[in-house]
Amino acid sequence: MKNLAKAVIAVMKEVKGMEKNSKVGSGNYGYNGTKDQDVKEVFNEALSKNGLCMMPIDIDDSTQVDRWDEGGRSKQSIFTKVKVKYLLLHDSGESIEIAGYGHGVDNQDKGAGKATTYAMKNALLYTFLTPVGKIDDTETTHSNDIEAPKLELITESQRNEIKELSKGLDLSAPRRSEINATYKAGTKLSANRLIEELKEMKS
Repeated sequence: MKNLAKAVIAVMKEVKGMEKNSKVGSGNYGYNGTKDQDVKEVFNEALSKNGLCMMPIDIDDSTQVDRWDEGGRSKQSIFTKVKVKYLLLHDSGESIEIAGYGHGVDNQDKGAGKATTYAMKNALLYTFLTPVGKIDDTETTHSNDIEAPKLELITESQRNEIKELSKGLDLSAPRRSEINATYKAGTKLSANRLIEELKEMKS
């Protein structure tokens, strides 16, 4: 495993850190993260330069679907978690299995994609011990010291944006009902998520 170990150490020397340059969510619910694209670009260059590649070889997944009524309308949340095994392969033929854990929540069918993306990022960042941004988790702040965020209702500007983005879209009846429910009595967080989804559908 000498060649593989040497290549891994070379990648660790090249990828010395990643920035948390992506804002996820907004307001009290927002947090900083590292973009999937940035992780892939940095590691793609470093791995290929040192004769390494990483391939998924096994996925252990589980899905939980929660459904409820909200204001007379049916709602659902799909939680997917995965444990993915990857083969880290060197061009000498030496290889080792590594693993990554990820989870994702979505109200439609994007949970699996979010979970596997998260798992791949974790596998890369932890395998090569890559520091990411400023450590602001339980190493410096206990969760009991953080005030729980208050739910803020959707704003008029968000309603206007949802109305404009929805124009011209060919949406199913259930999807229309979900949008109407958020439009009438959603939170700022659910509205922001919906706006981002509508923007993706428009692009």
